[in-house]
Amino acid sequence: MSTIIVPTDVPPVSDDVEQLRKAFEGWGTNEGLIIEILSHRNAKQRKLIRQTYAQTYNEDLLKALDKELTRDFERIVLLWTYDPPERDAFLANEIVKNGAKSHQVIVEIACTRSSHDLLLAKKEYHARYQKSLEEDVANYTTGDIRKLLWPLVTSYRYEGEEVDMTLAKSEAKLIHDKITENCYDYDDFIRILTTRSKAQINATLNHYKDEFGQEVNKNLKADPNDEFLKILRATITSLTNPAKYFERVLRLAINKQGTDEDALTRVVTTRAEFDMKAIKEEYKKRNSLSLNEAIAKDTRGDYEDMLLALAGSDDA
Repeated sequence: MSTIIVPTDVPPVSDDVEQLRKAFEGWGTNEGLIIEILSHRNAKQRKLIRQTYAQTYNEDLLKALDKELTRDFERIVLLWTYDPPERDAFLANEIVKNGAKSHQVIVEIACTRSSHDLLLAKKEYHARYQKSLEEDVANYTTGDIRKLLWPLVTSYRYEGEEVDMTLAKSEAKLIHDKITENCYDYDDFIRILTTRSKAQINATLNHYKDEFGQEVNKNLKADPNDEFLKILRATITSLTNPAKYFERVLRLAINKQGTDEDALTRVVTTRAEFDMKAIKEEYKKRNSLSLNEAIAKDTRGDYEDMLLALAGSDDA
């Protein structure tokens, strides 16, 4: 499902490090060489490049990149060069530090990563910022949104495929009852979404659709401007169909009113090694053009080149 293309014969890490150093030297930065190397190395290889670069030149590669690059190209290269847990910790802390009103990034990290990957991100967060992600989420959110997000980031879900259909039927009815009562913040509703395995949640929501004739998210649009309901719908989609969730993020990021480079960069860098092929297929089905075509229309220069390198070819 990855879209990055790693060469069959990867050069020795010492060669990659030497070439990156050369890209920083002289009168101008060789952005093309940086793209050529980093966009075609997987997470394990990039981590080794960073370690070797630090040992060879006594400098963190991230700091070297930060000095040499600017704007959207700098951000995409830095995010891509991070280790995945380190990247998730950084993205989550940005939301907390900046007091952002959007909670989408926290939902993504809590719901689209495996339980193990979420645990690694929380460990990295603790090491980098000397406090827990759970503590910061509790401090920067309020009310119903806190009641949902805090248990999402504290969850350690079972990853198996086993499903209890009796439980699915009873919890589908419970969810339907609470929606009918406009009681979206009811503890049991949140408990189901924040503790059940993804397979169990899928079974419950599939039964909900079969029994009550409509997908649960369509019944959660009584007030389209309600921030809690937006987060609740995002949580459900990201847990049950992450490709559909990320397609929507990309569609909203690339639109006629202007490009949301932060969202575009975040999705491409965090999903390129995981499920970007499925996201691209979903995007092509939902839109009149491929994701690559949309990127080429709305972005320019080195930033565009890096995005397309990570997104892979349309045939990938």
